[in-house]
Amino acid sequence: MTETTRAQGPTVHEEILDYYARGKEDARLREGGAPAGRLEFWRTQDVLRRVLPAAPARVLDVGGGSGVHAEWLVRDGYEVELVDPVPLHVEQAGRLPGVSARCGDARSLTDEDAAFDAVLLLGPLYHLPERADRVRALAEARRVVRPGGPVVAATINRFAQLHDLLREERYFTPLHRERTDAVLADGRHPYHDEGFFTVAHFAQPGEVPPEFADAGLTAEGQYGVEGVVWLMGGVEEWLDDPERREVVLAATRRVESEPTLLGASGHLLTVGRRRP
Repeated sequence: MTETTRAQGPTVHEEILDYYARGKEDARLREGGAPAGRLEFWRTQDVLRRVLPAAPARVLDVGGGSGVHAEWLVRDGYEVELVDPVPLHVEQAGRLPGVSARCGDARSLTDEDAAFDAVLLLGPLYHLPERADRVRALAEARRVVRPGGPVVAATINRFAQLHDLLREERYFTPLHRERTDAVLADGRHPYHDEGFFTVAHFAQPGEVPPEFADAGLTAEGQYGVEGVVWLMGGVEEWLDDPERREVVLAATRRVESEPTLLGASGHLLTVGRRRP
């Protein structure tokens, strides 16, 4: 495993930077991308619109990628600053109207204390395999958010790859099955040549609130992003039909915080607030 060191601040795994430098993340989430990616995008948007303070408010989008979410937040009237360690993402996001983008690391933000009304961490936590680094990123989010402001963090659920490979019938390949099963023990997803993903941590839902607490944040709620819908046949056709898509989103909303279903979702959003 190699790492690349920046002039200041922590290091970021080279494999993570290389993975996102391919430029595929933007297309995965936007209209016309993979069904599960589009569902993730629409459901993340759905949850954020309910938990963020009303616009206009100042939002820091940490690890915001190419600005997929920053773009619609600006359209909704928010003032958005985006920080990401991938130069390509910063370049892409910086071209979006109203989005201010810069390179940076979630564990070492350059912003002043209490500078933002809300902070988003929709990618960093699942690319930090060490718990101490995840708590450090959350603590930085807590530092730069105003007292009482929300911090929203995304995690990949522990069994997401198992479910995904079963759905796509790739789990029947012995090598894929061996690698996938190895992740289930502790959530550590290493880099593999010709692998499906890069260096990551796949979390159990119950892991996240204690990490929030250790960072000085009070976890208020957890939301399964895709629910079980992403595992069902016919999803692509449902999402392509606007009427059916709205029914799917509404149905997923009904069970989004059901404790017995949180781990079935591909991604989880945890919402916390800075303690006074």
